[in-house]
Amino acid sequence: MNPSRRLGVVVNPIKFDDLADVKEQIAKVCADHGWGEPVFVETTEEDPGVGQAHEALEAGVDIVCPLGGDGTVRAVATALVGTDTPMGLLPGGTGNLLARNLDLPVEKIGDALDVVLTGTDRRIDVGLVTLFPDSKSAEPLKGDDPPTEEDPRRDDEEVFLVMTGIGVDAEVMANTNEKVKGVLGWPAYVFAGISRMFTRGFMVELSTGGGDPQIQHARSVIVGNCGKLQGNVELMPDAKLDDGILDGVILAPKGAFGWGAVAADLASRHRRGHRQIVRMTSPAIRVTTGAPVETQVDGDPKGEQYGLSTRILPKALVVRVR
Repeated sequence: MNPSRRLGVVVNPIKFDDLADVKEQIAKVCADHGWGEPVFVETTEEDPGVGQAHEALEAGVDIVCPLGGDGTVRAVATALVGTDTPMGLLPGGTGNLLARNLDLPVEKIGDALDVVLTGTDRRIDVGLVTLFPDSKSAEPLKGDDPPTEEDPRRDDEEVFLVMTGIGVDAEVMANTNEKVKGVLGWPAYVFAGISRMFTRGFMVELSTGGGDPQIQHARSVIVGNCGKLQGNVELMPDAKLDDGILDGVILAPKGAFGWGAVAADLASRHRRGHRQIVRMTSPAIRVTTGAPVETQVDGDPKGEQYGLSTRILPKALVVRVR
């Protein structure tokens, strides 16, 4: 019993019909485990969780838990990167993708809290992404100040924990109806995806820092820190959260037959293989396009961009696991 230990919870209030009941449930589980009264900080439209996570840290909590969607998880992680304070994962959104990739409970808050309060700490990698809102920003930077050990991120870099992508995957995120998602859960993305399968695609130049850039037509380019999607789909089966490497995949199917082949490849966990799926690994992956294309970061739509640049920050975040 250690009532001096406290949990910080950064909660997105719009995710819950009865937030008071959720808070009461969390407080009871904390008390049952001998922890003190948890500190709750609610996100706002202006701040999705970064400032709230810092507020929780200033209150002296021992662990900070995002309670919302994957966007709340990303915001809290942004505040915790480079610290020794662990992040605990509570299910509050549709995807809960980081928790799925860590094989943590994603159905019941109580089960997840048991892990948070009794589990062990694990250091995982963090992805950093710079978006290119115009063609000029997509040009390689020269002479910019490198990150320092005290501040490992540049001002133009955003944190991602799961995947960032450009193309069909981002179009699906941007066009999924929130009401439908609230009723159906993750299958709502499938319905949104069907309507995006027959878009024309785009030309992409991809560089991994070694050799000549690869130029080809694509429907989607995804860079991941881990590889599991909803429905237990392994998009990047070799991706690991602590290997210091990013995994990338270019999807370039043509028509319904091509998408069917891609689906068969994913369903067979890549035993069949397909020439319209190109894979790569590198600590840094840069993607540029000749025209603006819809983009997402950990499921958050970012609008049309001229590409993105990603790199890995090895073992920069502590996460509470089983």
